[in-house]
Amino acid sequence: MMIRVLLVAAVLAAPAVALAQDAEWTVEGRAGVVSDYRDRGYTLSDGGPAVQGEVTVGHASGFYGGVWGSSIEEYGVGADGDGAQIEVTLYAGWAGAVGGFDLDVGVWQNLYPDGDEVNYVEFPLQIGRSVGSATFTTGVVWAPAQTGTGDEANTWVWTRADYAPETWPVSLHAQLGHEDGGFAPDGKTDWRVGLEVPVGVFTLGLDWVDSDTEDSAVVGSVFWGF
Repeated sequence: MMIRVLLVAAVLAAPAVALAQDAEWTVEGRAGVVSDYRDRGYTLSDGGPAVQGEVTVGHASGFYGGVWGSSIEEYGVGADGDGAQIEVTLYAGWAGAVGGFDLDVGVWQNLYPDGDEVNYVEFPLQIGRSVGSATFTTGVVWAPAQTGTGDEANTWVWTRADYAPETWPVSLHAQLGHEDGGFAPDGKTDWRVGLEVPVGVFTLGLDWVDSDTEDSAVVGSVFWGF
């Protein structure tokens, strides 16, 4: 199933690369493997590895769009006993500088092919600012009440710090989040601390991920970027 996601991304990337010949357009993407797909502290791969890929097309005006996908543990199992084995997110938004801050606002359509009534839409907003080698970002992801969220609205608020001196061979990051609503009825706090190391066209990552509702995990990752 995940191979299909990567093939779709490749098909979308082909016309995007043609657009990128115009200086107004940029195309970025990556593909790789994580030892455990953790989202907001939850494991979506049942503690096992997951294959992931992404393609983003951006315009000089700040508008962008793309597709992201990951293999997951079977999710949204219906009466027929079948469920989704991949997660696909179609997204679009605008990112740019406003008053000295970096602003990013968009919309995510989260799809689970073969899942039973689990698709849902979210609206992310984030604002950040760089100070020397450090970047501080905070944001919120809001989902209105819909079938995929259990007919309840959901809100995830997060803040993150990145530290990446040019002379260092690694970059560091730390993130703290809190979620309430359809995906966390009793409220949930999650956090992660980690580092990334560029090695040629690859990026190696190592994170400690935890929350107050699920066991912690050390997550390794390898991504190829283009």
